[in-house]
Amino acid sequence: MPAMRRAMIPLARRRSGGGTVYHDLGNLNLTFFASKKAYDRQRNLKVVTEALRRVCPELDVQATDRFDILLKGHHKISGTASRLSRKSSYHHCTLLHSADRSALSSLLRPSCTGIQSNATPSVPSPVANLTDHAPSLQWEELLEALVQQYNSEFGLTSALTPVSPSDESLFPGVGNMEAELRSWEWTFGKTPKFRVETQLELRDEQLAAGCSAYLHMEVKNGLVESCRMDIPANWLPLRLSSTLSEVLLGERFCPHRAAAALTVFLRSESGQLHRRLCNLCEVLLAVMG
Repeated sequence: MPAMRRAMIPLARRRSGGGTVYHDLGNLNLTFFASKKAYDRQRNLKVVTEALRRVCPELDVQATDRFDILLKGHHKISGTASRLSRKSSYHHCTLLHSADRSALSSLLRPSCTGIQSNATPSVPSPVANLTDHAPSLQWEELLEALVQQYNSEFGLTSALTPVSPSDESLFPGVGNMEAELRSWEWTFGKTPKFRVETQLELRDEQLAAGCSAYLHMEVKNGLVESCRMDIPANWLPLRLSSTLSEVLLGERFCPHRAAAALTVFLRSESGQLHRRLCNLCEVLLAVMG
């Protein structure tokens, strides 16, 4: 999250399942819409793999049981997410053509360690761009191959039709949908309940080695539901660590909102205790991203 803010990269949370995905103009996104009855992810991925074989016969690409697409059996070039409703479905997947892999790697690194929840864990995979192995593959070639293969697979004669995804006349209400998917209330407020259990490394100018504390926090609907910090009493009096925990209750699990609450609390102390509290608050905010 801090790296995203520094790079001014926006965050949105989609309604389908799956892990976090980095997007730029080198990452092609494909969405297959169908009735719930016709929902078939393997068939959709076959469109992608056959299109790649059509345009670059030398590429060794295979869809997996996890509905990823691997290049040479090892490098992930596509991941999948989907959503089913009562009557309809959509399945979307990425396709790494020429994405910024250094940005992808740095931005997908969790900023908060120690999160535990019932959510399906992300599985890190080595990734590659298609242009790493087929440097001459042009974006337009790839699009055309996908259109041809889609038509062939589903018996259609559709043409490639460019549209503007932000065109309200074509997609009424799309601006409001975008705003909702980027809002804190949806992005964080509707996440599953989780807890944070992590070690906090504290420093002190009088203690060369510093000391360690432990954070135990539960978050529901994006709000801190419970908080306990196990801090050595000789580093910080119990009354202060308890009060600090109470200050965070009901606050958003968000560094900006928590910082405002903690600033008021910090004014209550001075001298060495104030410096130690500042250090502790700094570490806490880093945990929140």
